[in-house]
Amino acid sequence: MKSQITMRTWIALSAALFLWASAYTGIRVGLKAYSPAHVALLRFLIGSVVLAIFASRSEFRVPRLRDVPYLVMTGVFGITFYNLALNYGEVSVNAGVASLLISSAPIWIALLSAFVLHERLTIWGWGGVLVSFAGVALIAAGEGGGLHFSPRALLLAAAALSSAIYIVMQKQLLRTYNALEVTTYPIWFGALLLLPFGNGLPHAIRTAPLSSTLAIVYLGIFPAAIAFTAWAYALSHGPVNRISSFLYLVPVLAILIAWAWLGEVPRVMSLIGGAIALTGVVIVNLWGKVQATVIPITARIEIPLNSHFGTENVATATLNLEPRR
Repeated sequence: MKSQITMRTWIALSAALFLWASAYTGIRVGLKAYSPAHVALLRFLIGSVVLAIFASRSEFRVPRLRDVPYLVMTGVFGITFYNLALNYGEVSVNAGVASLLISSAPIWIALLSAFVLHERLTIWGWGGVLVSFAGVALIAAGEGGGLHFSPRALLLAAAALSSAIYIVMQKQLLRTYNALEVTTYPIWFGALLLLPFGNGLPHAIRTAPLSSTLAIVYLGIFPAAIAFTAWAYALSHGPVNRISSFLYLVPVLAILIAWAWLGEVPRVMSLIGGAIALTGVVIVNLWGKVQATVIPITARIEIPLNSHFGTENVATATLNLEPRR
């Protein structure tokens, strides 16, 4: 049976994808005046404050003690390490390679979820994942002036793997906690672990142009607090492989946002790559999920009946135990 994604889930997923796509432009603006570590720290300090306000206005539970180490590690992979690796990698790696490597995350998610969550893709599903990745590769080649890998590209590959681990860990936590809790605790822990990288941040805030600071404020409120919560909500209402396949749309949206925000006109190759990436997402969502096999079970029940004449009769009944479709 196919799992249906509700309209509310679609809205949350769309919001997360759009806001995350806008983060790439915001990071570029922030990096003009701040170091990569300062961008990450200030962004998630702001995000932590926003989430604290959300938490104070909702039924927000204290985590079980045994879950705290798991929540901390989720913050390490999804917030601390991912953002440091992403920001430092983008400093010396061209935009094409950056988007290509980060967009490998759904492949890692598919592999990890097969072992950890026992969610498998069909051959069509894997084909869709690879088609989308090929589309992103065209976008990368078109927007980045070709693909020229450098040693720091390994940071972005590690960031993609770290993101995949974070999402799979999130899916497990969503069995116990709601979307806001699964978002807030890892961001709080991740921001705390970024504090050692904050040396010189007050001076940077004082000397940075207002445009760079406002870009980071935007990153903290929207692509951090709101987008991460929306993503967790969507992830809690659908299979991880289906939801994660939409991450391939982030580079496509990022190009359109850079076009509108910075006036960067996309190249024809990038537009073709975007269409191919979208095709792969459609393939994953229409034919990519393994369907559960329904096996009808037939049970024969014999009931002894005692008659008034001293003889025993047997009544039989057959039940077909098959789920309704």
